[in-house]
Amino acid sequence: MFTSGTLALFGFHAPSFAFLKDGGVSIIAVLFTFGLVIFLHEFGHFIVCKLVKIKVEAFSFGFGPELFGRTYGVTRYSLRAIPLGGYVKPAGENMEEATGAADEYFSKPWYYRLAVVFAGPTMNYILAFALFAGVIFITGEPVPSNEPVIGEIAQGYPAETAGLKIGDRILSVDGAPVAAWDKMAALIHAKVEKEVAVKYQRGTENKTVKIKTARGPERVGVIGISPGMTFIRIGLFKSGKMAAGQCWFWTAFTVKSLASNIRHKEKPDLAGPIGIVNIVSKAAHSGFSDLIFLIGLISVAVGFFNLLPIPLLDGGHAVLYIFEGLTGKKVTPKIMQVVNSMGIAMLIGILVFATYSDINRIITSHKARKAAAVSGAPQP
Repeated sequence: MFTSGTLALFGFHAPSFAFLKDGGVSIIAVLFTFGLVIFLHEFGHFIVCKLVKIKVEAFSFGFGPELFGRTYGVTRYSLRAIPLGGYVKPAGENMEEATGAADEYFSKPWYYRLAVVFAGPTMNYILAFALFAGVIFITGEPVPSNEPVIGEIAQGYPAETAGLKIGDRILSVDGAPVAAWDKMAALIHAKVEKEVAVKYQRGTENKTVKIKTARGPERVGVIGISPGMTFIRIGLFKSGKMAAGQCWFWTAFTVKSLASNIRHKEKPDLAGPIGIVNIVSKAAHSGFSDLIFLIGLISVAVGFFNLLPIPLLDGGHAVLYIFEGLTGKKVTPKIMQVVNSMGIAMLIGILVFATYSDINRIITSHKARKAAAVSGAPQP
C-alpha cells in the first residue's frame, strides 16, 4: 500500500514556536497544505496504476475511520477522519494475498511498478514547480539590496534574540565599518558560533550589541538576517525557468545538508509535526504568496523524502524493483515482511527524533529569551 504522511521534513527549521504562546494556529492553512501535497502525491500513484492497467481497490485521502466514500467501478474512493496522509491500494500489492491475476500489482513487469512508485514524488515536484512559477510570475523576480539594512529577521535566530529589528542599518561588525551587505555578511560568516559585536543604527540612535552566531548549513556563521528585496516583473518563460531552479536548489541544498551531517557526524535538522504546523501557520499569517511558496517547499521535501531508499517509502520500493530488473529475481514474501518491518522501525525512529527536535527547539528558544531578558538585552 502506498502511503504518504507528515513524518519529517529534512532541512526545515522550525524557529520560534511563538504560536504556542500567541494561541492557535491556522488550521485551514495546515489542512489545505497537506491536503494538496498529499492528494497529488497519491494521485500520481493512482493515475500511473490506471495507465498500466493495474486494478486499484482503494484510493483514500486521510487515515482512520471513513467519513465519506463511494465505489466507482472496482475502486473505493474515500475521505477519512485524519487528513494528514493518504493511500492508494493496488490489487495484489500484498504478495501473500496475490492470486496471480493479470491486473494485480506484482503481475506487472518491474518497470511498470517502478513507474508507479516514481509517480508520487514526480507529482510533488510538478506541484512545486507550478506553485513556484505562479508566485514568481505574480510577485516578480526578487532582487536583494546590497545596502546593509535588515529586510527580514528569521525567528529563533540570534539576531531576533539580541533585539535587532527590520530597518536597522548595520554600521560595523567587530569594529570594522561596513557600507555594503556583502562585506557585512563576509565578516559574520567568518565567525562560526563565536561572539561578534554588531553596531547598528535605529532611527537617530546608534547601538551596539554582542551576538553569538549560529552555525549555518554551509558551516558559516549566521545570525538570521537577510537584506531588503525589490521585485521586478518578468515573463512566464523566465518564471518557469526560475521555478525549475528553485526545485533544483532546494533538492541540492537538502542533499548537501544531509551529506554534511553524515560527514561531520552531526544530527540532521528536522522539523516534525509540531514544527511543520508552526511553519505553515506563520506563512499563512505572512501572506498568501508566502504560504503558496512554502507549500512548494514542502512538496519538494515530501517528494525528496519519499525518494530516499528507506523500506516502505517509494525509494525503498524502487531499490527492490531495480534489483529485480538487474537480477531477474523477485523478492520473496518473507524478505518483503522483514524489509517492511525494518522500514516501520526506521520511520518511527525518524518521527520520534523529529518530534524531539521540535520540543527541544521550544525549550531552547524559551531559555534564550529568558537569558536575554535577564541580561537586559533589548527584546523584539
